[in-house]
Amino acid sequence: MENGNWLLLTYRVPAEPSSRRVGLWRRLKGLGAIYLQNGVCLLPRTDDHLRRLKILENEIAGMEGDCVLMQAVGLDPAQEQKLISRFQADRDDQYREFLGKCDAFEAEIDKEIRIEKFTYAELEEEDAEFRKLERWLEKIRKLDFHAAPLAGTAQERLTACKARLDDYAKKVFDAHDENR
Repeated sequence: MENGNWLLLTYRVPAEPSSRRVGLWRRLKGLGAIYLQNGVCLLPRTDDHLRRLKILENEIAGMEGDCVLMQAVGLDPAQEQKLISRFQADRDDQYREFLGKCDAFEAEIDKEIRIEKFTYAELEEEDAEFRKLERWLEKIRKLDFHAAPLAGTAQERLTACKARLDDYAKKVFDAHDENR
């Protein structure tokens, strides 16, 4: 993705009903947009982002709001870097939250091992939780347009969670004589 190729959306929508405004904010954040201020957000220019923002433009009009969508370029490399840093900071916030969930996942596995709860039902539950972690990390990665610093750490932690789950699975199988 080239630097200096941004899509800038400015919008105003009626304050009520607030659910529309919140829904719009969620959708924009779900695309990975950064907010420069209220009603002003930025995304890297891609065909997909342009298409989605054009759809939102129509929806904003349907809310009796108005918006302007334009292409923007930073004035110099320092301005470009400020924007990239904002995108990276947003993703790092998400990676930090993900890392906290990894901590909780590992603590849960450790607890089950400590109390020797080696059941298939518990293994199935832990496997489902791990799959949620995988999907969550994939969602964050799709929005990580500029390689946020915590991306590698998040991947390492997911790998560690998988190893912890595999170890727990082996203990469950051993407890039921599956590996003999």
